[in-house]
Amino acid sequence: MDRYEKNHHPTFKALRNIDLNLLTIFEAVYIHKGIVNAAKVLNLTPSAISQSIQKLRSTFPDPLFIRKGQGVTPTAYAAHLHEYISQGFESILCALDINNNYEKERIITVACSPTSGALLMPRIYSAIQKVNPKLSVRNVPVAERQLSQFQADIAIDNRHHHGPGINSHKLFDDRLVAVCRHDHPNAESIFSANDIHGINYTFLIMQEELLADTRQLINELLPNRQITFSSYNLLAIVSMLSTSDLIGFMPYKIFEMFSHQFGLKTVECERLSAIPLGTTMHFNKLSSRDAILQEVIDAIIHEFEKV
Repeated sequence: MDRYEKNHHPTFKALRNIDLNLLTIFEAVYIHKGIVNAAKVLNLTPSAISQSIQKLRSTFPDPLFIRKGQGVTPTAYAAHLHEYISQGFESILCALDINNNYEKERIITVACSPTSGALLMPRIYSAIQKVNPKLSVRNVPVAERQLSQFQADIAIDNRHHHGPGINSHKLFDDRLVAVCRHDHPNAESIFSANDIHGINYTFLIMQEELLADTRQLINELLPNRQITFSSYNLLAIVSMLSTSDLIGFMPYKIFEMFSHQFGLKTVECERLSAIPLGTTMHFNKLSSRDAILQEVIDAIIHEFEKV
């Protein structure tokens, strides 16, 4: 038996020995202070309620309820149980959120790449807080089949997410630009026909997060270049660009975010204008059945419709 089984097996074994429906009956009798009243609330017979209490008495070392007049009064042990059972029921109902209660706390999971997260999450978080300040946002990396398997509520990506159960909405278009440090010695001539292959100390780098078809387009437009540094980490890339003669590719909006702090500038290259970059929000079609999530989706769409 591994460590996981050793730690968790007793919990499931104990739960198997308890009919959790009996705890609902226990709570009804405790709150309504009587078997008859609990039976009316649960739409059961008083006899069924009494039998359930008897089963609970065989599980717990206590009579739980003592007859008093026309009703019952809970024992000290029953009061102790009620404190924990009521909290457990409240947590379960809060998590299920059957009625889409806007006053309850909830976590919205948004998947995107680290680069997209740095650019977009401040606006997304602000938009969500405006419509429902009770919501928390969790940002996770994008993964395959994430939406179809309900591992994320929303995915924001440059790639296409295909599937019969997936809806998509384009948030904005961007363009790819070449970037270097502001005092690069050969920035103005790097992409000229003669210099692209002739300057051996100037190299091009590209983020791993860019699309495969985007990489292919760059290879076709700017072939035979040597890549001497690559990274999934955009901060590592912009830091390298700011301290070397390397040339890198990134979306223009990302360049705007880092240009001042890292002393970067764009390099004119008309050939890159043929490479569009679109950022799209993807979500499960079943989201329309979730009023709170649908409101979040609408808020994000509205946020990025602003100029």
